[in-house]
Amino acid sequence: MMRRAPPAAVIFAMCMAEIMGMAAFSTFPALLPTFNAEWGLSNTAAGWIGGVYFVGYLLAVPVLVTLTDRVDPRRIYLAAMALSVVSALGFALAADGVVSASVWRGLQGVGLAGTYMPGLKALTDMLPDRLQSRAVAFYTASFGVGSSLSFVVAGELEALLDWRWAFGLSAIGPAIAVAMAMGILRPSKPAADAMPTTRLLDFRPVLANRRALAFTFGYCVHNWELFGYRTWIVAFLVFAQAQQPAGALGVAWSVTILAALVNLVGLPASVLGNELAHRFGRRRVLIAVMTASAVAGTLFGISGATLPFIAVLALAFVYGWTVIGDSATLTAGMVAAADPRYRGATMAMHSMIGFVGSALGPLAFGMTLDLGGGADSGFAWGLAFASLSVVILIGPLLMLTMARRAEEAHEAAQANTPG
Repeated sequence: MMRRAPPAAVIFAMCMAEIMGMAAFSTFPALLPTFNAEWGLSNTAAGWIGGVYFVGYLLAVPVLVTLTDRVDPRRIYLAAMALSVVSALGFALAADGVVSASVWRGLQGVGLAGTYMPGLKALTDMLPDRLQSRAVAFYTASFGVGSSLSFVVAGELEALLDWRWAFGLSAIGPAIAVAMAMGILRPSKPAADAMPTTRLLDFRPVLANRRALAFTFGYCVHNWELFGYRTWIVAFLVFAQAQQPAGALGVAWSVTILAALVNLVGLPASVLGNELAHRFGRRRVLIAVMTASAVAGTLFGISGATLPFIAVLALAFVYGWTVIGDSATLTAGMVAAADPRYRGATMAMHSMIGFVGSALGPLAFGMTLDLGGGADSGFAWGLAFASLSVVILIGPLLMLTMARRAEEAHEAAQANTPG
């Protein structure tokens, strides 16, 4: 029998495996200027390749995550992480334009579908209830760390070798994650009395859970903003640098490293947001963070053509803090509200609806950029970032209406329950 690892060791190992598994996650957006030049992409086509990753995710996540209520999440996690290895190598060896790049990026999204939420399910299943919320916060924050390191590794490898090597060597990360997960996750089949009573992909019990669904819709607009921003931040920083006079501070700085540093701000921001939610309430914190993110994003988009680069960078760090500050709070709220029998199905619905935003955000950003005049226009960049702000402001409205009513109904039901 395998010895049970201490909870802290389990949380640490799964966070590290997630970070390693995401080595190829940001490779395409990090190298977007290279692909634009080599393949002659329009901004809309570039946005599509950036977003198709999440199309693959959306197609696979309903089955893969819902299955974790019925089979050992470990099996799904390991198979999907192996696919992440293969798809990164496939992009490196075979991608040569929009169609082939879309196929391999889509398969990488399938890999994420079988690792991100199934990994979270496997993690929370191994922990007592009192530790689950904080584990969710660290795990979801590790997503930002993984995507940030992916930016750095991709940029540095492309500079030393070329983009094909950058993608090929990124396959090492998920290979390491496979070994780590095999060592930390114990084989575990769901208990018979904890199995769902509905058929696979029957989401009616999940859709009836209005408390969880409110956080899921909030997650959708969060992801629209977050992944629109992450896909385009390198290209935007390149634009902002080009507006500066020769010799200006920051013109020679590596934009991929800068983008990675900005994204790394997400680790403490996401964890802190969840801690504040424990103290002041999830809805209040989400309203404040989402509103602040809308303001910061709009100012960031305007800054590229109007401010010194050091000021642009300062706003990037502010936006990088606010754009991720609501992530852990939204996912922890969903996990806490989920029926234990349908936790995997609830996570699947959270991912499906949430990552619709991930798929549409980069594409809508690129389309707005084209409509506004293209990537050489400061007005177009300002308009594109403002479009993200409009979407994220749907979040506070959800918290003030749907989430508040669902919470009040839940509290009333508990008050009327005998004992």
